[in-house]
Amino acid sequence: MNRIESIDRPIHRRTFLGSLAAGGTILAARGAFADELMRTPRQTEGPFYPDRLPLDTDNDLIVVNDELTAAVGEITHLTGRILDQKGAPIRNALIEIWQCDANGVYLHTKDSARAKYNAHFQGFGRFLTGSTGEYYFRTIKPVPYTGRTPHIHVKVRKSGKELLTTQFYIKDHPGNARDGIYKSLRDPKDRDALSLVFNPLEGSRIGELSARGDLVVGVTPES
Repeated sequence: MNRIESIDRPIHRRTFLGSLAAGGTILAARGAFADELMRTPRQTEGPFYPDRLPLDTDNDLIVVNDELTAAVGEITHLTGRILDQKGAPIRNALIEIWQCDANGVYLHTKDSARAKYNAHFQGFGRFLTGSTGEYYFRTIKPVPYTGRTPHIHVKVRKSGKELLTTQFYIKDHPGNARDGIYKSLRDPKDRDALSLVFNPLEGSRIGELSARGDLVVGVTPES
């Protein structure tokens, strides 16, 4: 299921994504006049891709199944488009995200702090893109994990083939300068591509945030 309602008011998926699609038009149009868009840089998958997927794997990580209790954290609406290098949207791309909870614990049996995991946080989610290439998740703003700056893991697949594994970061977070994986991005353009701005969500009465991260995965058959 794809629950995307806010805790205190509904967020209508069609309206929300419709406005975002309009905002993404410029990026796609630029691709039509350029030789190629810059491909999104790859990053390590890390050790904590869930070894046991949760029963609920939809795009709302704030509420698990039909529970009434929401996860702890700053609610964030994470959106973007998946494009090929010509700027065309990729349909039927499966995007997955996973991240630690507000306590810095992953949904993984080998996380040493697993006993402290917030059971109300889904920790992992999936979304299948439509004709515009848009994706949407409701999650929490990432927090630091032991030895790491805040980040969200991202994986994109299509037709069973893995197209991209990378990580999103918080733009200008002080922890970035000390993070070895972030610093492996030598090119400032690569860092910019993975550094997201978390802005207040207009109209939210509970302090929700929005962030956008477009992903360019290269030209693929039947994209």
